[in-house]
Amino acid sequence: MTRREPLNREKVLDAALALAAEEGLKGLSMRKLAKTLGVEAMALYNHVKNKTDILDGIAERVYSGIEPADPAAPWPERVRATVLNLYRALARHPVVPMALATDEANPNSLRALRPVEDLVGALYEAGFEDDGIRQTLGALNSLVFGSLLLTTAGFTTTRRDEAGQDLYLRRIDPAALPNFSRALPTLGAPDPERDFTRALDLLISGLVAAARS
Repeated sequence: MTRREPLNREKVLDAALALAAEEGLKGLSMRKLAKTLGVEAMALYNHVKNKTDILDGIAERVYSGIEPADPAAPWPERVRATVLNLYRALARHPVVPMALATDEANPNSLRALRPVEDLVGALYEAGFEDDGIRQTLGALNSLVFGSLLLTTAGFTTTRRDEAGQDLYLRRIDPAALPNFSRALPTLGAPDPERDFTRALDLLISGLVAAARS
């Protein structure tokens, strides 16, 4: 008989991340997770408190894996590197930004908050005051989470009829909405990271101008 390796928190989080990636946040439950691991549900409570603790742990793991920016680099480069690395890390695990956006996860450990600490430090160095940093963080978070949402829903998800025609495009009247009709075919980003990087660069250019003024 093969001896089962002891269960620990890391193995639970590994399995939870895989299960959530396959079935989404709603499909992640203590019962399903226990079945995946081949244990009784009560065995999980020796390593995690509940589903919220699991989601916090998953988010913490993703945030702690974000590559830090070079501390010797100028502040705009540090902001760019930190935010771009955050975007890339969350894009690899779409269930994490969804859990954060819906407030199902809110990790507050040192490991999870280190990227935010680095980002805020760069903004203080730029000369922003507290209120300006709050507004800037809001803008950067909106860019990250908004971009991630648009790459998993909306215009990037095409529904077609039996003839293969785009159902959304077919319902748009070019005579009534000429500008939107013209732009609509381009709204499904062929390279989401490239578009995100372009938007991030535009935002940072505005931050540099605001810092100078």
